[in-house]
Amino acid sequence: MTPLSMRGARIYPGFLVPDRQSRIVALVREIVRAAPLVRPVTSRGQKMSVRMTSAGRFGWLSDRRGYRYEERHPLTSQPWPDIPDELTALWAELCPEARDPECCLINFYSPDAKMGVHQDRDEADFTQPVVSISLGDDALFRIGNHERGGKTESLWLSSGDVVVMEGDARLRYHGVDRIRPAQSSLLKDGGRLNLTMRVVT
Repeated sequence: MTPLSMRGARIYPGFLVPDRQSRIVALVREIVRAAPLVRPVTSRGQKMSVRMTSAGRFGWLSDRRGYRYEERHPLTSQPWPDIPDELTALWAELCPEARDPECCLINFYSPDAKMGVHQDRDEADFTQPVVSISLGDDALFRIGNHERGGKTESLWLSSGDVVVMEGDARLRYHGVDRIRPAQSSLLKDGGRLNLTMRVVT
């Protein structure tokens, strides 16, 4: 499949067929049973609108101490579940030259959730990609520049779409402006799952 390109990001519309989407959702449910979703707060104490958990050696956390990766779930104090083989195979398919992912961050967006523009820069090696999987309702994805501000571009991401941010796109500011509810029946109660795999060390 030939991807679209938006500011260097590779976008694969409909990369995951419906059966594969359903398998991944079932795997996410298993992860959530072991590592429950939490609603993080920013360093200023503001609650984020998404709920999140992780799989892999590391999980990404945000609280009054700041943004960081940790090796244990903040509530259970248990190690994060392993990243499922289905997801590591997808990573290898799209980024065969990359190191193995060490974190799969799972964000759940309710219909009113969003994600402000930000950089993924808590990792040690920016030569490694970030692979983002959309499941469920549509999301308006925004990507901008290497510094905050300036003109941006936006694109609706649908269930099964995959975005790879590497090279010039790796440190571009990006975010999700809003969710378009009831566009997918993949998740029983609606909403959107976003899985982002990344190398941490």
